[in-house]
Order: sequence, then structure tokens, then C-alpha cells
Amino acid sequence: MLCKLAPDLCFGFLIMLAWTIYISFFGVLVLLLPKISVQASRIIAMSAATGGLAVTLAGFAQQSAGTLVTVARVPWVPSLGIEYHLAADGISLTLLLLTGIVAIAGILFSWNIEHRAKEFFAFYLALIGGVYGVFLSFDLFLLFVFYEIAIIPKYFLIAIWGSTRREYAAMKLALYSFVGSAMVLIGLIAAYVVAGGKSMNLIDLAQFPFPLHFQMWAFPLVFVGFGILAGLWPFHTWAPTGHVAAPTAASMLLAGVVMKMGAYGCLRVAMTLFPHGLDSWGFHVLGFGSWREVFALLALIGIVYGAMVALVQKDFKFVVGYSSVSHMGFVLLGLMTLSQIGLTGAVLQMFSHGILAGLLFAVVGRMVYDRTHTRDLDVLEKMNLYKFIPFAAVTFIVASMASIGLPGFSGFVAELQVLIGAWCASPRYAIGAGFGIVIGVAYTWRAMQKAFIGEPEIESDKPHHHLPPISIPERIGAVILIVVSLAVGLYPQLLLNRIIPTLSSPVFDGLRKGSWQ
Repeated sequence: MLCKLAPDLCFGFLIMLAWTIYISFFGVLVLLLPKISVQASRIIAMSAATGGLAVTLAGFAQQSAGTLVTVARVPWVPSLGIEYHLAADGISLTLLLLTGIVAIAGILFSWNIEHRAKEFFAFYLALIGGVYGVFLSFDLFLLFVFYEIAIIPKYFLIAIWGSTRREYAAMKLALYSFVGSAMVLIGLIAAYVVAGGKSMNLIDLAQFPFPLHFQMWAFPLVFVGFGILAGLWPFHTWAPTGHVAAPTAASMLLAGVVMKMGAYGCLRVAMTLFPHGLDSWGFHVLGFGSWREVFALLALIGIVYGAMVALVQKDFKFVVGYSSVSHMGFVLLGLMTLSQIGLTGAVLQMFSHGILAGLLFAVVGRMVYDRTHTRDLDVLEKMNLYKFIPFAAVTFIVASMASIGLPGFSGFVAELQVLIGAWCASPRYAIGAGFGIVIGVAYTWRAMQKAFIGEPEIESDKPHHHLPPISIPERIGAVILIVVSLAVGLYPQLLLNRIIPTLSSPVFDGLRKGSWQ
């Protein structure tokens, strides 16, 4: 209604989306000033994150369904056709909203940080600014720059403030990320040259008729390059290691938004630029007749493998880490269904998993580990934590049930759409994914039993130790994430009204005319 009465005002709200980036990096600059106290660092970080979310909410509320709005567009390197081009559509706004919510929750769960707090929050906001930039960039060179900016803070957050094998985990994550980035860069340069070397604009390149033989090798190169960051099996091994070593807020960002950058790149860049790379090869190799079949199988393996490995883990955080690999498999499987419902489910699963994985890592890392100083499920089993930190127990139960598809939460709507799309593509895909869900129920209940409930016969055998109560910032952060998942689960049209029209927009014309079902 407001847009009809004052269209210029609504357009202004959308133009302000660029400020999600500027506010984040301005916060970094403020934190670099000398003599900033720990408490001031927290307030500056929270102010910047809140400002970014406020701008996103204003734009999200006013965006017309399916409309691609240019936020900023000025020449950057005119001789190469490179522009500073920021734009937003329904998919971008959905992931911007996810980033803003997780950013605020991560700061709330990091309110206890004392060691080099100023530097911690500076790296944190730099990472957030890079992620915002990725989701808004419609010039591929600019997208790549922001993509690389997001990698550097990840390394330092883990290497300085991490725990278990933090240097190894940080280096592994950085190496995997840079290898994937190199693959993406080669593909983008090749596309730029083949298209005439005049523009790096995503929309212009998406409309260019790349030769079929070029798409057949460029698509898997770029898809795998982005897929590494999305946890694509067998390139997923950085993820559990990085999640476990990272401090709580960094784990929340890694699972919540960083892995989504990879999945976003798979959809926005690889599948949009090279849609015919998903077509049939015209022959079969080891039973595979297209890259679509190859990546669908890898997604299924990720779903089942991640769930099975989570089932046997003794480290509580590794359970959540491998569960993230499994759930990201649903995103990649949804992309490979090449149907509107499957792709919609994939984008919705990006949002849902970002919220719920962030909450699970918050419970394990902040509420449990920082109080008990152990993540060993066999040790936690003897503590009966539900008696001493009941809020953590209830939060974990709600988050884990939501993540395995409890109706009423966002995970149910997202995975249901992916499963329907998978069944339409091939019933075998849906059956394999369903098997992964069953295993997910098993590892979730096992972790819940061991971490919080314990064995009844040993309840009175061990002395009970006092544990600090769950703090107010932690409670606020948990409630925010639960309410968001519940709101999307009960009224998914909040996101679907923007995601579905975007997938029907001209940006995805090439994909719809190619292998779309």
C-alpha cells in the first residue's frame, strides 16, 4: 500500500540496501580507533549489525515481488567493462535478511568475549560486510572481490579465538576457500573473454549465448568452485573441522551465512550463466549422462554421509558440524531438481538452515562448552545438564527438532519442497534424501539424550557442579532465532512471495529455457 502511495519512498528504501555494506565496514573503522573498551566494542558491533538489519528489513518490506532493483551502478574499471553494480531481488533480500539476523544473534552469543574484543568484533563486522556485498553484487568481478574479502576474516577469527586445532582448521578452511575461488575466477575470466570482453555484468552475461561445448566445462568448474564453500561432498572436510575449531559466533556465521555464499554462487552464477551445462551429454560415463546427475548424486551422498558420520561422533560440536554438511546437501539437491518447487525449496533451506544451524552451534559452543569445558558426549551424559541449564536443553530440543523437519518450523517447509522437487526429477533422489532424514532423527535424539538427559541409573552417582546460568543476551539471541524459524514455518509466504517470482524473472530465462522442468 505504501509503495502505491509513495513509490519514490519505497525506491529509496531499496537504494539504502547498499548501506548494509557501508555500515558494516564503518563499524570496522570505528573499532580500529585507539582506546576502545571491551564494552564499547560490543556496543559498536551491535549498533552496526542492528543498523544493517534495519536497512534490510526496510528494503524487504517494500520490495515488489520478483522485481530486480538496482541499488548502485557506477563505472569502476571502464576499460574492462567492470562496474560497481549492486542490485537486489527476492533471493538477494532473503539472504540479506538471514545475514542480518544471524549477525545480531552472533554478537549476543559473543557478549562474553574479553580477549582482544575490539579485534574480534572488527573481523566479525568485516566478514558480515563481505557477505552483504556478495549477496548484492551483480557485477561478477565485484562479487568475486567481496567473496575474497569474506575469506580473510574467517581465517583470523578461527586462528586467534578458536579452540580445538585452531591453526590447522583455519589454514584448511582458507586453502579450500582459495582453491574454490581460483576455480571460480578461471570460469569467470573465460566467460568474460568468450562473451567479447566488454562486460562483467551478470545480466548481460546471462543473456549471452555461450557455446554448448564451453558451457559443458565452464559449468562444473564454477559450480564446484562455489560448491566447495557450500559443503559439496567430497570437498566438505573443511566444514566440520572449521565449525569445531571456530568460536561460537564464527561457527554461527560459517554455518549460517558463509556456506550460503557458496550455494548462492552455484545458483546465481554457475546455473544462471551456463544453464546448458546441465543438459545431457549425449553419452554415458559410469552410468551418468549429465552434470546434473553427477551433482545430484554428490548431494545425496552428502545428505546420507553427513548424517551417518554425525550419528557416531563423540564430540558434541562435530555432531552439529556434520549435520550441517547433511542439511546443505538438501540445498544442492534442490538446485539439481531444476524445477521451480525444488529451487524454491533450496533457497528456503538456505535461510532455514542458516537460522537453525546458528542456533545449534550457539547452544553447543556457548551454552554448553563454555560452562562445562567439554564437548565429549560420554562426559556430558553424566552431568544431566537439563537440571542445571534447562533453557539450553529446551533450546537444543526445539532447534534440533526444527532442523529435522518438525511441522511448524522453517525446516519442514524447505525440506518438503526439496523432496517434492526431487521426486518429480527422480523418485530415487527423494528416497535417498528421505533415508538421510531418518538417520538425522537418530543422531539428533542420540545427541539430545547424551548431552542433556543422561542415563537415569547414574543420576545420583556423580556430584553436581554449579554451572553459570544462561545470560540475558544468550536468551535473547536464542529467542530471536526460534521466533524467526517459527514465523517462516507458520507463514512461509513471507519468503516465498519473493523467492518464487524471482525465479520466474528474466534473470533466470536461460535456466528456464534450458533444463528447467
